[in-house]
Amino acid sequence: MSQVLIEKRGHILDICLNRPEKYNALSFAMYQDMAYAYGEFAEDKNLRVAVIHANGDHFCAGLQLDDWASVFANGKGVQLKAGQKDPFGIAGEAVNKPVIIALQGISFTCAVELMLNADIRIAADNCRFAQLEVQRGFHACGGATLRLPMEIGWGNAQRYLLTGDEWNAAQALQWGLVQEVLPASEILTKSMQIAERICKAAPLGVQGSLKSSRYLRAALEKEAIHNMFRDLQPIMASQDMQEGISAYLQRREPNYTGK
Repeated sequence: MSQVLIEKRGHILDICLNRPEKYNALSFAMYQDMAYAYGEFAEDKNLRVAVIHANGDHFCAGLQLDDWASVFANGKGVQLKAGQKDPFGIAGEAVNKPVIIALQGISFTCAVELMLNADIRIAADNCRFAQLEVQRGFHACGGATLRLPMEIGWGNAQRYLLTGDEWNAAQALQWGLVQEVLPASEILTKSMQIAERICKAAPLGVQGSLKSSRYLRAALEKEAIHNMFRDLQPIMASQDMQEGISAYLQRREPNYTGK
């Protein structure tokens, strides 16, 4: 069975992570499937809203790191294929329609970055968020370093970006990072209800509103994204990065030396 399930529900595109036995850890193949789904969402004029969610108790444990190391080491980031749109909104043009995301349980690293590139966020009351990259030997490169400080404030963002510590749904709601916190059994229903409300609004008006809202962010991010992957390249080639991957695969505490 596919690890990313895609279904059209009227004007709504349902995208579901479906690797619950691995806490929906995002492999590069899963990313590719999501990128094609986002591409279809952008191009299909009948689709007005996308809803992202996941099967199982946890939204996503993060990237399957050994599957992504070479991508991050190339100095350029992800190279999209024809028909794809980047779910993180880092590579290429962003999707011009609203995305709603529903998260539950463990929602680490790329889960937060998918959330930061969504327009409306619904969290289960059992959500656990974290940007763990600094504990793995590198730093977040799917948008968190650019967007989290703007969303929750500089100090709040650095408190978690620089430590890899966890924060919870109540904190996310207080910061405005998520719009609602509900029991896990209710988050998808609520997300679909909001999606239906958006579908009843004028599509061109909705898309125009998003375009207007995103102008400033897009302008600020353009150069920062270029510099992020250029500056990440020597970090990915470091001894600490190799130690981080080894510790991740061996499920042990890493021993970093700053080399």
